[in-house]
Amino acid sequence: MTREITHEATGPKIVDEDDIGEKGNIAICMCGLSGDYPFCDGSHQATADEDDGKLYKYEGDDDENTRHEIAEMVFTDSD
Repeated sequence: MTREITHEATGPKIVDEDDIGEKGNIAICMCGLSGDYPFCDGSHQATADEDDGKLYKYEGDDDENTRHEIAEMVFTDSD
């Protein structure tokens, strides 16, 4: 499965001691869906039933605007 994620961040998130969880660890988001990106907030659970070989776009990641299966990824030059 592949998913297209639009990121709105314009710079890095500096990890410091305030970001350490109760268990002494820091979970970094690897799916791109977290509302607390770059930290994991459990949003990856929405991907559990994705099918292999299909492409998905997540917009809003809420009950009103869930994921959509898409036919293809189209990339354009930003020049």
